[in-house]
Amino acid sequence: MSMFSAGRPLRRRSAAALAVAAGLLTAGLASPAFAADDPPQSDQLWIHEPYEQTLPLGTDGGAPQSRTLGVGLYHDNQNFTVTDGRLTVDISDLTGVAEVTWPDNCTPSGTTAVCDVPVVPGLGAGYEDQVVLKVRAADGAAVGARGRITYEATATGGPEGTLTAPHDSFDTTLTVGAGPDLAIAPVADIEDGRPGDERTVPLKITNNGNESANGFTVQLYASYGLTDLTRYDACTYSTTDGTDYAPSNKADCTFDQVLAPGDSFELPEPLTVRLAPHALHERLDIDVEPAGGAQDIDSRNDYTVLQIDAANTADFSVTGDTVSGAAGTTATAELTFKNNGPAWLGNLGSGDPVAEVRLIVPQGTTVTGVPSDCVPRTLAGGYYPKQTGAPRYDCELPYWVLADTRRTFAFSVRIDTVVPGATGAVSIHPPYGEFGQRPFDFDPNLTNNTAALTVD
Repeated sequence: MSMFSAGRPLRRRSAAALAVAAGLLTAGLASPAFAADDPPQSDQLWIHEPYEQTLPLGTDGGAPQSRTLGVGLYHDNQNFTVTDGRLTVDISDLTGVAEVTWPDNCTPSGTTAVCDVPVVPGLGAGYEDQVVLKVRAADGAAVGARGRITYEATATGGPEGTLTAPHDSFDTTLTVGAGPDLAIAPVADIEDGRPGDERTVPLKITNNGNESANGFTVQLYASYGLTDLTRYDACTYSTTDGTDYAPSNKADCTFDQVLAPGDSFELPEPLTVRLAPHALHERLDIDVEPAGGAQDIDSRNDYTVLQIDAANTADFSVTGDTVSGAAGTTATAELTFKNNGPAWLGNLGSGDPVAEVRLIVPQGTTVTGVPSDCVPRTLAGGYYPKQTGAPRYDCELPYWVLADTRRTFAFSVRIDTVVPGATGAVSIHPPYGEFGQRPFDFDPNLTNNTAALTVD
């Protein structure tokens, strides 16, 4: 399993869909801000549905266990109010596979039901599933039996008064299964941490399946700002040095305990972590799997991410350079980014660069040599067709920087015309342009986020 990755966002499977952005280290939706006098005049209705679900048979011949499926509606453009959502759910393909219990806001008719969603939230306005279906394996269903639930939806609102979700685009596959289902109990994020704090992380694992787990493994991945994981005899511990990926601490644990259906497990003593002096936005990834090659019948609940934030700062700065020479000569200009700490920063969820260093090329000069990770742009930030000679360059930093990280971008600059007092602007920015970017709210000193490239 890949650790330190963003949580699953609401999905759109239409070819015309734009990507739904996962928030940095927090799962959620984000939408760009538009000028109030020029709002976009388009909107689209979407359905959020589970990808798939495995339905366990009963334990020792008993009744099959029930599962819940959360489904709901949302739309793109918050400039429009969207109401009277109608979600049509079709379960005709589940005959002999699964049974569905409808919630109060659904009106069934045969193998379909229409579910009411009075107010449809806009993208970025917060989202909760409005329709919760209860499903279980049908009596007599065999392991491996499979069927689909399909969804269609309409709502009132948008620029034309009616919105319709893309037809034949949303479904959930249900499969009847047998085996253990190890589930990690929800763990609350920690938002009020401080460097030096020791925090307790409650970890409880329950077998929600219909067969025993004959032992299991637990993996803990702690980001760089989390130290002093509790030591257990069943675990081995390792660290990464941050050469290719952000540094982290890892524990691999193997427990021989048998977890029968319905049984729970807690660690021999509480799991604790300490926030290091360089802690800022941290995360602890927890993964559990049955041992012995057994297949967990619902892998969605055997992995969780705990976000741990510390009240700390990271002072980003940039320094420029001075180049000199007669017309026709070429000089090297070095632009240097530094994180003065005390905190490190890692975009562990999104993998986005922590920042970009921007150069506005001085008048009378031409860039003839470009460092790696630097992209040519127009002055406004648009596409520029050639690597050299652009009026602006945006240089990406890695997705993490330690408290003492220093990165220099060396440009070759040809002096074409002597322009007395010519300077170019050097600055640090959040990545990816003007829409949706977060300010450097962790940076206590923004005055050193700008500098100059001077031509003497």
